[in-house]
Amino acid sequence: MGHLIGEFDCKLDTKGRMVWPAALKRQMPDVERSGLIVNRGFEKHLVIYPRNEWDRITRKLAKLNTYKARNRKFIRDFTRGATELALDSAGRVLLPKSLLEYGRIETEIVLSCQFNKIEVWSKEAYNELWEDDEDDDFAALAEEVMGDDGLADEDDE
Repeated sequence: MGHLIGEFDCKLDTKGRMVWPAALKRQMPDVERSGLIVNRGFEKHLVIYPRNEWDRITRKLAKLNTYKARNRKFIRDFTRGATELALDSAGRVLLPKSLLEYGRIETEIVLSCQFNKIEVWSKEAYNELWEDDEDDDFAALAEEVMGDDGLADEDDE
């Protein structure tokens, strides 16, 4: 699977189900076989991982020294609420109520692809990200974050 791209406005039905966007299905052709994991995000949103990406992350977590309290806390916080998702016969996924409450998600949501994962935001919270953006000079932010990263582009090597 390559990097996921796109931003999708979706709606939840009364049971918390969302129709999986067709454009995402095309980007993830094996999603029905391999599955998805939904989890809490670092901010008040959810994150959906393809199963292979979730497995990669949890292999890293398993290498952390669990004798250190901070590591144990991070593992607990990161994995708290993680749930397998499956597409039903109508192409919908059921998002767990506890995670919807965590993300303050009710009906309207935005799926925002971020390389190897999909962020799930309430539409209101997602719009607020852009309204309250203190760092609205994107060019300056790009220079700060990417300007002197010391990384060569793959094409330059």
